[in-house]
Amino acid sequence: MAPVLDKHLPGAAGSGDNNNEDEEGQSLWSSILSEVSTRSSSKLPSGKNILVFGEDGSGKTTLMSKLQGADHNKKGRGLEYLYLSVHDEDRDDLTRCNVWILDGDLYHKSLLKFAVTAQSLPDCLAVFVVDMSRPWTIMESLQKWASVLRDHVDKLKIPPEDMREMEQRMVKAFQEYIEPEDGTPSSPRRATTSGEDEAVVLPLGENTLTHNFGIPVLIVCTKCDAVSVLEKEHDFRDEHFDFIQSHIRRFSLQYGAGLIYTSVKEEKNLDLLYKYIVHKLYDFQFVTPALVVEKDAVFIPSGWDNEKKIGILHENFTTVRPEDPFEDFITKPPVRKLVHDKEICAEEEQVFLMKQQVSKIVLFFRALYWVVLTTLYQLISVSVLAGAANEGVLANFFNSLLSKKTGSPGSPGSGAVGAGVQGSAKKTGQKPGLTDVQAELDRMTRKQDSMVPANNIPPTENEA
Repeated sequence: MAPVLDKHLPGAAGSGDNNNEDEEGQSLWSSILSEVSTRSSSKLPSGKNILVFGEDGSGKTTLMSKLQGADHNKKGRGLEYLYLSVHDEDRDDLTRCNVWILDGDLYHKSLLKFAVTAQSLPDCLAVFVVDMSRPWTIMESLQKWASVLRDHVDKLKIPPEDMREMEQRMVKAFQEYIEPEDGTPSSPRRATTSGEDEAVVLPLGENTLTHNFGIPVLIVCTKCDAVSVLEKEHDFRDEHFDFIQSHIRRFSLQYGAGLIYTSVKEEKNLDLLYKYIVHKLYDFQFVTPALVVEKDAVFIPSGWDNEKKIGILHENFTTVRPEDPFEDFITKPPVRKLVHDKEICAEEEQVFLMKQQVSKIVLFFRALYWVVLTTLYQLISVSVLAGAANEGVLANFFNSLLSKKTGSPGSPGSGAVGAGVQGSAKKTGQKPGLTDVQAELDRMTRKQDSMVPANNIPPTENEA
């Protein structure tokens, strides 16, 4: 509807003046309406989403809560929801950016359907979080979560023409990247022909954007303050960190992703991360160039990197090759058992005294046990010795019988005859005479009786 001008405005008397004033008035009203229309259409869009993937303990929730401006120490399960407040100072507008954090357990990956639909996918940014304190898990984690996102996008069954349009948008954004520092192209994929103002977009590299989700991707490496710990405890050198960075950057090229190293503990690159996120989602102005000097504060925006720049890292490799498997050089250290110092608490007085009393009783019975045991040992030893002595007496007895001559006093016949009898007895196996046996037994009995005190043996009939 055209604006109605007031005929009583100054200059309305003359026809020529009226025409000029009418034109000025229309121009004024047109500019006002255009400004109002521009303001209404330039409001921050709503419904933007950040999808966060990563292992349990990688710091996903802590990182996003820090960007939100809140301290979050609770561990969520399933699919967590946060939001970032986005304020545009130029437009004086405020909106919310949804943040969906998927659990590190693959069991919960089906919950993505509540965060991303075919209609909301174009308004999403995917963030893959990896943990620098456990660098041996980085590449496996990136591959796993990229596969999860790819499977979910495929299940959305977006029409091929729409998906192709989204993918081409990502290719164009990657190719048209301009270094913010001086506003001139920094990537060799762009070149300006002589005599022309427009830039000519060069084709992508062989390994660039080979995996295109149709949405921007960002890789966030958390806990980069652990670099010093890895150097001290696991003997990591600059070559290790360059090797890690090389693999992550080559992965980033395949997905057209940006890369940033952060530390919530040291509050490193957190503000830069927030600005880059809102730049990718809301097209805010972004003026920070790539940062590759400090090994714990790397920042590589999407579109800046290429194979040639990554190759600079390989120049310092001495014990590893760029194509070597990641897990062969960045190995998981052996598990160390943690020994926790036990807290020493004073016992109650009665409990302490009771234990002392019990200890005394135990010591007493132990002493008694050893006394009894020693006594029994001595008694057994005496019995064994006595038995051994008796055996010796019997042996002497039989030996004396075998060597005794028949010509001795008290035996019948002469010595020669006795000798013959003894010799014949040895030859024919006859036993000694009963007289000799009885005499030897009497002698042994008298000997034993003389060794025993008289008061212990009752008198016999002869003695009485």
